[in-house]
Amino acid sequence: MALIVDVFPARSDNFGYLVHDQASGRTAAIDAPEAAAIRNALIHRGWTLTDIFITHHHIDHVEAIAELKAAFGARVVGPRDEADKIEGLDELVGDGDTIELGDTSFAVMATPGHTLGHVVFYNAEGGHLFSADALFSLGVGRMFEGTPGPMWEGVKRLRALPDETLVYCGHEYTESNARFALFIDPDNAVLQKRADEVKALRLAGRATIPFTLGEDKRANPFMRADAPELARHYGLEGADPAEVFAAIRKGKDNF
Repeated sequence: MALIVDVFPARSDNFGYLVHDQASGRTAAIDAPEAAAIRNALIHRGWTLTDIFITHHHIDHVEAIAELKAAFGARVVGPRDEADKIEGLDELVGDGDTIELGDTSFAVMATPGHTLGHVVFYNAEGGHLFSADALFSLGVGRMFEGTPGPMWEGVKRLRALPDETLVYCGHEYTESNARFALFIDPDNAVLQKRADEVKALRLAGRATIPFTLGEDKRANPFMRADAPELARHYGLEGADPAEVFAAIRKGKDNF
Protein backbone atom coordinates (compact mmCIF):
# COMPACT_ATOMS: atom_id res chain seq x y z
CA MET A 1 0.00 0.00 0.00
CA ALA A 2 1.12 3.54 -0.71
CA LEU A 3 2.16 6.60 1.25
CA ILE A 4 -0.31 9.50 0.98
CA VAL A 5 1.09 13.02 1.28
CA ASP A 6 -1.23 15.86 2.31
CA VAL A 7 0.01 19.40 1.67
CA PHE A 8 -1.45 22.50 3.32
CA PRO A 9 -0.41 26.08 4.14
CA ALA A 10 0.83 27.02 7.59
CA ARG A 11 1.90 30.27 9.22
CA SER A 12 2.55 32.98 6.62
CA ASP A 13 4.53 31.06 3.99
CA ASN A 14 5.32 27.63 5.45
CA PHE A 15 4.13 24.39 3.95
CA GLY A 16 2.69 21.80 6.29
CA TYR A 17 2.83 18.10 5.46
CA LEU A 18 1.08 15.01 6.74
CA VAL A 19 2.35 11.64 5.52
CA HIS A 20 0.01 8.69 5.97
CA ASP A 21 1.06 5.07 5.73
CA GLN A 22 -2.01 3.31 4.35
CA ALA A 23 -1.01 -0.16 5.51
CA SER A 24 -0.69 0.72 9.20
CA GLY A 25 -2.76 3.88 9.42
CA ARG A 26 0.11 5.77 11.05
CA THR A 27 0.36 9.46 10.23
CA ALA A 28 3.34 11.75 10.69
CA ALA A 29 3.64 15.51 10.47
CA ILE A 30 6.82 16.63 8.76
CA ASP A 31 7.87 19.43 11.11
CA ALA A 32 5.43 21.21 13.41
CA PRO A 33 5.00 24.77 12.16
CA GLU A 34 1.46 25.45 13.41
CA ALA A 35 -0.84 23.33 15.55
CA ALA A 36 -4.12 24.67 14.16
CA ALA A 37 -3.14 24.04 10.55
CA ILE A 38 -2.03 20.50 11.36
CA ARG A 39 -5.17 19.76 13.38
CA ASN A 40 -7.37 21.01 10.55
CA ALA A 41 -5.55 18.84 8.02
CA LEU A 42 -5.96 15.80 10.28
CA ILE A 43 -9.69 16.45 10.65
CA HIS A 44 -10.11 16.95 6.90
CA ARG A 45 -8.40 13.63 6.18
CA GLY A 46 -9.84 11.72 9.14
CA TRP A 47 -6.36 10.75 10.30
CA THR A 48 -4.84 10.56 13.78
CA LEU A 49 -1.36 11.95 14.39
CA THR A 50 1.07 9.29 15.59
CA ASP A 51 4.46 10.79 14.76
CA ILE A 52 6.27 14.08 14.18
CA PHE A 53 9.49 14.20 12.16
CA ILE A 54 11.56 17.34 12.75
CA THR A 55 14.18 18.62 10.29
CA HIS A 56 15.78 21.49 12.24
CA HIS A 57 15.40 23.73 15.25
CA HIS A 58 13.97 26.96 13.83
CA ILE A 59 10.80 28.09 15.58
CA ASP A 60 8.65 27.99 12.43
CA HIS A 61 9.36 24.24 12.22
CA VAL A 62 9.07 23.24 15.89
CA GLU A 63 6.61 25.61 17.56
CA ALA A 64 3.69 23.17 17.66
CA ILE A 65 5.60 20.17 19.05
CA ALA A 66 4.45 20.55 22.66
CA GLU A 67 0.78 21.09 21.84
CA LEU A 68 0.60 18.23 19.35
CA LYS A 69 2.52 15.84 21.57
CA ALA A 70 0.21 16.60 24.49
CA ALA A 71 -2.91 16.17 22.36
CA PHE A 72 -1.97 13.02 20.47
CA GLY A 73 0.90 11.38 22.37
CA ALA A 74 2.86 11.43 19.14
CA ARG A 75 6.41 10.13 18.91
CA VAL A 76 8.73 13.03 18.06
CA VAL A 77 11.83 12.26 16.01
CA GLY A 78 14.47 14.86 15.29
CA PRO A 79 18.11 15.59 14.50
CA ARG A 80 20.62 14.35 17.04
CA ASP A 81 22.94 17.28 16.35
CA GLU A 82 20.24 19.77 17.39
CA ALA A 83 18.83 17.88 20.37
CA ASP A 84 19.96 20.65 22.71
CA LYS A 85 17.90 23.19 20.74
CA ILE A 86 14.61 21.25 20.35
CA GLU A 87 12.39 20.40 23.29
CA GLY A 88 10.23 17.28 23.25
CA LEU A 89 12.28 14.93 21.08
CA ASP A 90 11.74 11.25 21.87
CA GLU A 91 14.07 9.73 19.29
CA LEU A 92 17.29 11.17 17.89
CA VAL A 93 18.47 10.46 14.37
CA GLY A 94 21.35 11.44 12.14
CA ASP A 95 22.83 10.86 8.74
CA GLY A 96 22.38 7.28 7.52
CA ASP A 97 19.61 6.39 9.97
CA THR A 98 16.20 5.09 8.90
CA ILE A 99 12.82 6.04 10.35
CA GLU A 100 9.89 3.65 10.05
CA LEU A 101 6.30 4.83 9.74
CA GLY A 102 4.36 1.59 9.60
CA ASP A 103 5.45 -0.05 6.35
CA THR A 104 7.06 3.14 5.03
CA SER A 105 10.77 3.88 5.48
CA PHE A 106 12.49 7.26 5.43
CA ALA A 107 16.22 7.64 5.06
CA VAL A 108 17.72 10.45 7.12
CA MET A 109 20.26 12.59 5.26
CA ALA A 110 22.39 15.32 6.81
CA THR A 111 22.19 18.65 4.98
CA PRO A 112 24.14 21.18 7.08
CA GLY A 113 24.20 24.86 6.20
CA HIS A 114 20.85 26.46 6.90
CA THR A 115 21.41 25.07 10.39
CA LEU A 116 24.34 22.87 11.36
CA GLY A 117 22.22 19.84 12.23
CA HIS A 118 19.57 20.13 9.51
CA VAL A 119 18.34 16.78 8.16
CA VAL A 120 15.97 15.78 5.38
CA PHE A 121 13.75 12.71 5.05
CA TYR A 122 13.79 10.64 1.87
CA ASN A 123 11.26 7.94 1.06
CA ALA A 124 12.96 6.06 -1.77
CA GLU A 125 10.15 3.60 -2.52
CA GLY A 126 7.59 6.34 -3.12
CA GLY A 127 10.06 8.88 -4.46
CA HIS A 128 9.33 11.58 -1.86
CA LEU A 129 11.92 13.99 -0.45
CA PHE A 130 10.99 16.27 2.45
CA SER A 131 13.72 18.87 2.23
CA ALA A 132 12.47 21.58 4.63
CA ASP A 133 14.88 24.53 4.29
CA ALA A 134 17.84 22.65 2.83
CA LEU A 135 16.41 22.78 -0.69
CA PHE A 136 13.66 24.95 -2.12
CA SER A 137 12.23 25.04 -5.59
CA LEU A 138 14.87 27.06 -7.49
CA GLY A 139 16.74 27.85 -4.28
CA VAL A 140 18.14 26.81 -0.92
CA GLY A 141 17.76 28.17 2.59
CA ARG A 142 19.88 30.98 3.92
CA MET A 143 23.21 29.81 5.33
CA PHE A 144 22.53 30.87 8.91
CA GLU A 145 24.91 28.52 10.71
CA GLY A 146 26.97 26.53 8.24
CA THR A 147 29.71 27.22 5.73
CA PRO A 148 29.63 26.91 1.92
CA GLY A 149 31.66 23.70 1.59
CA PRO A 150 29.47 21.38 3.69
CA MET A 151 26.28 23.01 2.44
CA TRP A 152 27.34 22.46 -1.18
CA GLU A 153 28.19 18.84 -0.38
CA GLY A 154 24.71 18.37 1.08
CA VAL A 155 23.12 19.87 -2.03
CA LYS A 156 25.17 17.51 -4.20
CA ARG A 157 23.90 14.54 -2.20
CA LEU A 158 20.34 15.62 -2.87
CA ARG A 159 21.20 16.20 -6.52
CA ALA A 160 22.31 12.58 -6.78
CA LEU A 161 18.81 11.31 -5.97
CA PRO A 162 16.62 10.13 -8.90
CA ASP A 163 15.23 12.76 -11.27
CA GLU A 164 11.65 11.60 -10.69
CA THR A 165 11.86 12.34 -6.96
CA LEU A 166 9.08 14.68 -5.79
CA VAL A 167 10.41 17.39 -3.48
CA TYR A 168 8.35 18.90 -0.66
CA CYS A 169 10.13 21.93 0.78
CA GLY A 170 9.51 24.15 3.78
CA HIS A 171 8.33 27.41 2.24
CA GLU A 172 6.61 29.01 -0.74
CA TYR A 173 9.58 31.00 -2.02
CA THR A 174 9.61 29.83 -5.64
CA GLU A 175 8.54 33.03 -7.34
CA SER A 176 11.23 35.16 -5.71
CA ASN A 177 13.78 32.39 -6.25
CA ALA A 178 12.89 32.37 -9.95
CA ARG A 179 13.50 36.10 -10.29
CA PHE A 180 16.98 35.77 -8.83
CA ALA A 181 17.80 32.63 -10.82
CA LEU A 182 16.87 34.36 -14.09
CA PHE A 183 19.06 37.32 -13.13
CA ILE A 184 22.20 35.18 -12.91
CA ASP A 185 21.30 32.45 -15.43
CA PRO A 186 19.15 34.23 -18.06
CA ASP A 187 19.85 31.86 -20.96
CA ASN A 188 18.70 28.70 -19.16
CA ALA A 189 15.70 27.43 -21.16
CA VAL A 190 14.60 24.96 -18.45
CA LEU A 191 14.66 27.77 -15.90
CA GLN A 192 12.69 30.07 -18.21
CA LYS A 193 9.99 27.42 -18.62
CA ARG A 194 9.82 26.75 -14.90
CA ALA A 195 9.59 30.47 -14.13
CA ASP A 196 6.63 30.80 -16.50
CA GLU A 197 4.91 27.83 -14.85
CA VAL A 198 5.52 29.27 -11.40
CA LYS A 199 4.07 32.64 -12.39
CA ALA A 200 0.92 30.95 -13.71
CA LEU A 201 0.54 28.81 -10.59
CA ARG A 202 0.87 31.77 -8.26
CA LEU A 203 -1.54 33.89 -10.30
CA ALA A 204 -4.04 31.04 -9.93
CA GLY A 205 -3.45 30.92 -6.18
CA ARG A 206 -1.85 27.50 -6.36
CA ALA A 207 1.27 26.17 -4.64
CA THR A 208 4.47 25.49 -6.58
CA ILE A 209 5.23 22.22 -4.81
CA PRO A 210 5.85 19.41 -5.02
CA PHE A 211 8.41 19.87 -7.76
CA THR A 212 10.46 17.26 -9.57
CA LEU A 213 14.10 17.02 -8.60
CA GLY A 214 15.21 16.41 -12.18
CA GLU A 215 13.85 19.73 -13.38
CA ASP A 216 15.34 21.54 -10.40
CA LYS A 217 18.76 20.03 -11.12
CA ARG A 218 18.70 21.85 -14.44
CA ALA A 219 17.03 25.08 -13.31
CA ASN A 220 18.14 25.79 -9.74
CA PRO A 221 21.41 27.77 -9.73
CA PHE A 222 22.34 26.45 -6.29
CA MET A 223 22.29 22.91 -7.67
CA ARG A 224 24.45 24.06 -10.59
CA ALA A 225 27.31 25.74 -8.73
CA ASP A 226 29.70 23.58 -10.74
CA ALA A 227 28.30 24.86 -14.06
CA PRO A 228 30.85 26.96 -16.01
CA GLU A 229 28.32 29.65 -16.92
CA LEU A 230 27.59 30.40 -13.28
CA ALA A 231 31.28 30.54 -12.44
CA ARG A 232 31.71 33.01 -15.32
CA HIS A 233 28.84 35.15 -14.06
CA TYR A 234 30.75 35.71 -10.82
CA GLY A 235 34.20 35.91 -12.41
CA LEU A 236 35.21 32.66 -10.73
CA GLU A 237 36.28 30.53 -13.70
CA GLY A 238 38.27 27.55 -12.45
CA ALA A 239 37.30 28.12 -8.82
CA ASP A 240 36.10 25.40 -6.49
CA PRO A 241 32.31 24.99 -6.93
CA ALA A 242 31.89 25.62 -3.20
CA GLU A 243 33.27 29.12 -3.80
CA VAL A 244 30.76 29.64 -6.60
CA PHE A 245 28.00 28.31 -4.34
CA ALA A 246 29.02 30.88 -1.71
CA ALA A 247 28.86 33.64 -4.31
CA ILE A 248 25.40 32.56 -5.43
CA ARG A 249 24.19 32.46 -1.82
CA LYS A 250 25.61 35.93 -1.13
CA GLY A 251 24.05 37.18 -4.35
CA LYS A 252 20.63 35.89 -3.35
CA ASP A 253 20.98 37.36 0.15
CA ASN A 254 21.55 40.79 -1.39
CA PHE A 255 19.15 40.51 -4.33
